[in-house]
Amino acid sequence: MDAVEVLRDAYGRIAELVHGVVRGRSDDELAHRPDPEANSPAWLLWHQSRVQDDHLAAAFGVEQVWTADGWAARFELPFSPSETGFGMSAEDVGKVRAGAELLGGYHAAVHAQTVRLLQGDLDLDRVVDDSYDPPVTLGARLLSVVGDELQHVGQAAYVLGLRR
Repeated sequence: MDAVEVLRDAYGRIAELVHGVVRGRSDDELAHRPDPEANSPAWLLWHQSRVQDDHLAAAFGVEQVWTADGWAARFELPFSPSETGFGMSAEDVGKVRAGAELLGGYHAAVHAQTVRLLQGDLDLDRVVDDSYDPPVTLGARLLSVVGDELQHVGQAAYVLGLRR
């Protein structure tokens, strides 16, 4: 197994976890916040999908699924289409309400684009963001997104478990 195959496998596992977390969940369960300052499962899953969509689209020079496929309009959120959730206030976190079908569908679309992007020979040493020191390579960006995604889907599952 080469590095790109490992990355494809990791993103596939994330997609399976997201599907497992949303399956059979009600809108109220997904909107649950154990504290007024806490993130809901809906926000966590929306945010993690937005970050994957945003970061990979930028790294590969393609349009985000969020705008290209009309997901921004379907979610009907009161934010700019460029919003990914970084630095959101607790009040704005509470505005992210979405059902299992919408959250799962968006992540599935992001995952499908991710699979398309992770084809062939990738130059994992290619710099995709030179605003950092050291500059961020494609390999580092892909791995950092995997780490964030795993944390957020785990957090969503945890919050749902707390609700029970």
